[in-house]
Amino acid sequence: MDDEDSVVTKRSAELQALLRSLEPMLHDGVYVYSTLPEGVDGATVEAIATVREPEGMSVIVPEAAALGAGLPVLYRAAWITLTVQSELQAVGLTAAFAAALGDAGISCNVVAGAYHDHLFVPFESGPAALACLRALQARATG
Repeated sequence: MDDEDSVVTKRSAELQALLRSLEPMLHDGVYVYSTLPEGVDGATVEAIATVREPEGMSVIVPEAAALGAGLPVLYRAAWITLTVQSELQAVGLTAAFAAALGDAGISCNVVAGAYHDHLFVPFESGPAALACLRALQARATG
């Protein structure tokens, strides 16, 4: 086995270990993607995640917080956290769960934290996405 084959084999084994430990967790509630109007301080919003874009600040917040702050609701989502502690340089994990969800017809928006991946899927698809991710984990377990 040459060095390149060894690297591929090692990455494959690392990915299988991550998939076996996926442990997806569906959070209670509805979460929404929204944008902050010009001049609104992002510190006043109970954000799960924020992304600064040229058009403005995008936020992911509990739906009740968005409605209470008068923010526009752009997308209603279920929030799933993959509780496996994956390294940011891990190769293939995002592709594996995105493919599994895509094959099930479930769209997915991913936010990578320093320790975990957070998936936002259409709210009504939350339980199906959770089942899909658990099936992916079970296939890796063998």
